[in-house]
Amino acid sequence: MTTVAKVWTEKYLEMSHGKTRYWEAGSGYPTILLHGAGWNSGCENWALAMGPLSEKLHVYAIDCLNWGLGDVFNQEMSFAYLVDHVREFMDLQGIDKANFVGHSMGGWIVTLLAYESPDRVNKLVNVAGGGTLTRPLQNMVEFKVPAPEAIREQMQRRYPEGTVDPEEMAATFIKKIDLPEHGEAFAKVMKHMTDPMTRPRYNTVRRMKYIKAPTLVIWGRDDQTNALEMGETTAANIPGAKLVVLECGHGVPTEMADEFNKLVLDFCTS
Repeated sequence: MTTVAKVWTEKYLEMSHGKTRYWEAGSGYPTILLHGAGWNSGCENWALAMGPLSEKLHVYAIDCLNWGLGDVFNQEMSFAYLVDHVREFMDLQGIDKANFVGHSMGGWIVTLLAYESPDRVNKLVNVAGGGTLTRPLQNMVEFKVPAPEAIREQMQRRYPEGTVDPEEMAATFIKKIDLPEHGEAFAKVMKHMTDPMTRPRYNTVRRMKYIKAPTLVIWGRDDQTNALEMGETTAANIPGAKLVVLECGHGVPTEMADEFNKLVLDFCTS
């Protein structure tokens, strides 16, 4: 794999809570990419996907509510806010309907979105998505803002050597440490996601049979965060969904970027 060309433009959109950061590239059918949970998540998670996908699609990678360098919504959180943040982004961009690619937490969000607003979803790609189980992840329960060196180390592990500058990818999340209210607001998201009442309330399984969009489910066989059984449950419960299993772990879009990008591109343009 070669060094990634920066085809995207980083922008900010003024929304009801303040500014949201996003990356934009390409032309064609609008396709929105939603990242997973974790302090070190955001637009950067899609650095290896932006170029290939934008060759045929109009791609938006957005920071979810209370992620990234934009403004935070520092009050008690709800999945309802996370989902509606995506709809508001679409409304302000003039996007009536889009393809969605959601990884991990992003897969959870787009599943809820496809259930609540089926007319806004053209095609759906669920990548190692959460939401089918009610157990909380321990690293979310015990969230603490990471130290800069820990962020750098994760960036080194996340991307194949030579594809990106790990220091550049880490810069956003290191900068975020010192932004007022960001740590506190992010902790509220983690608290909501791990609440014993939240996970059953926003469980995706009962909603899946109502999803109308063509759906591709992509999972890593060795996923230690969201086990493959969750992918099998997802594909079995969404009408007509296809499951593709790749030989990797949880970080599918970066661990097997070439294979992942081809699957998404073929599915979204067919």
